Amino acid sequence: MIKPHGRKTKQKVGKILSEHSRETALKILAQIPDEQLVGHLFSHFYHKDELIKFRSIAAMGDLGSRVGQKNMEKARIILRRIMWNRNDESGGIGWGSPEAMVEILGQSPELALEFKSILFSYLDPRGNYLEHEMLQRGVLWGIGTYLKANPGDLYKGTKSLLSGCLNSLDPVKRGYAVRALINAQCFDRSLIPENIMADTYGIDLFNGWDFITTRISDLALSC
Repeated sequence: MIKPHGRKTKQKVGKILSEHSRETALKILAQIPDEQLVGHLFSHFYHKDELIKFRSIAAMGDLGSRVGQKNMEKARIILRRIMWNRNDESGGIGWGSPEAMVEILGQSPELALEFKSILFSYLDPRGNYLEHEMLQRGVLWGIGTYLKANPGDLYKGTKSLLSGCLNSLDPVKRGYAVRALINAQCFDRSLIPENIMADTYGIDLFNGWDFITTRISDLALSC
C-alpha cells in the first residue's frame, strides 16, 4: 500500500515528467531523494501515456548515471532491480525494463561492459528471449539506442536477429530494427527487403524527451 506522502510524491513526479523541458524536469527530479525517486519512476513505466512512460525511462537513466558517479554498486542494484522487474518471479511483466537498462548503460561504459550481453540476449531465442510482443519492441528500441552510442559493440548474431526483424508483421518492430541497424552503421540498402524501402507506416521515435513521427521508408532512405 502506498502511503499518503508516497502517493503525493508519485503525483509530483508525474507532473514533473510533463514538463516541456528535459533539462528542467531532470533538474527538479534530482532534488528528490534517490531511494524515493527510483520507485516512483518505476511506477511510471506503466503509465498509459506512452510519452510519460518514455520520459520516466529517460529520467531513470539520468538517476542511474548520477548514482553510479557516487557509488557504482548502488547503480548495479538499480540495474538488477530493472532486470528483476521483467522476471516471472517478480510478478511484473517488465514494461520499460530493456529501455531503462539502456538509458543507464549508455551513460556508463563500465556498466555497459558488464550488462550489454544481457541486453542483447533479450532478442535471442537461445538466450533470455522476451516473448511478449510489446516487450520485444522495447528490446529493439533499447538495442538501437545503445548502438547509437556504441556501434562497434554489435554482435554478429545480434545483427542477424535484427535483420530478421525487418520481416516482422509488427510495423513498429520493423521500424525499430531499421533504426538499430542504422545506428550500428551497418544498414546496407542493397541487402534490405524491398518491403522496407516502400513501407509507409509511421512510427514514433523518442528523441530523449519527445516523439517524432517518421515513416519507415523515410527512415531507411535517410541513412
